Amino acid sequence: MIDWDDIRYFLAVAREGSVRAAAERLEVNHSTVLRRIAQLEERLGAQMFEKRPSGYRLTNAGEEILEFAEQMAASSNQLATRVFGRDQSVRGLLRVTLSPMLATHLLMPDFAAFAALHPDIEMEILSSDEPVNLTNREADVAIRVVYDRSTLPPNLHGLKGPELFGAVYIARELLADWRAGMAERIRWIVKKFDGIPDWGREGDIPISEISFKTIDAGTHIAALRQGIGMTALPCFVGDADPLLAKVPGTGLHMHGTLWLLTYGETRKTKRVRLFTEFLSRRLSVYAPLLAGLAASD
Repeated sequence: MIDWDDIRYFLAVAREGSVRAAAERLEVNHSTVLRRIAQLEERLGAQMFEKRPSGYRLTNAGEEILEFAEQMAASSNQLATRVFGRDQSVRGLLRVTLSPMLATHLLMPDFAAFAALHPDIEMEILSSDEPVNLTNREADVAIRVVYDRSTLPPNLHGLKGPELFGAVYIARELLADWRAGMAERIRWIVKKFDGIPDWGREGDIPISEISFKTIDAGTHIAALRQGIGMTALPCFVGDADPLLAKVPGTGLHMHGTLWLLTYGETRKTKRVRLFTEFLSRRLSVYAPLLAGLAASD
């Protein structure tokens, strides 16, 4: 008899392409993944993967098993979601995914307030820009900035929130230096693989051809505060920081609309409903801040 847990490990390696990545996704150690794969191969009497320098590649037998494994995973997720949706207790785990900036600079006080109101709900905040699959119950609620509503998956239920605007910001000290003629061209601080948006070039300050690159939101904002250059930020981040100012000659730019997203039966769970209704009210209060209308230089 095949153990469903072995199938989960098989799927993780097949999807991630490496044992290490699968172990990180499943939150187990490397040896556990290898042991589970070996156990499945022994029960099926076939080798599932071929190890190559580029990673783990499915064998012909592995390819045949993959389709059935995906079907098993889908059925398991559907069952778990349906049972979860029947849960009307205000107790248990609630997983919320959102970008690090939204978590750190806007919503953490609201998460704290919700946790205080409902001490029996165990909250897990998945602060990441990486996509999370709600269908597979990787999270219960996703807070996302959506530019085009038509791109939302039809199987997700959404509560529409306020529109989110951004602007170009610079450290106030660096702005003073530029106005005093001490800096002619200013670097653009690039986050990850982003470039300079066209609307970011519309300001009065010329942009240097030499950029400054960072890989995470915390480093990005720290570099801006240190006067290394200028960059685009959501208004709820830039306007709330006393060390920063909008770059002269630039306007506001709409990034998209905030949505609270849930999947199928999950949204019927009482703790999910309580959270989405609570946060929807809080987001409406933040509408001026999110639109860049709550502060002026």
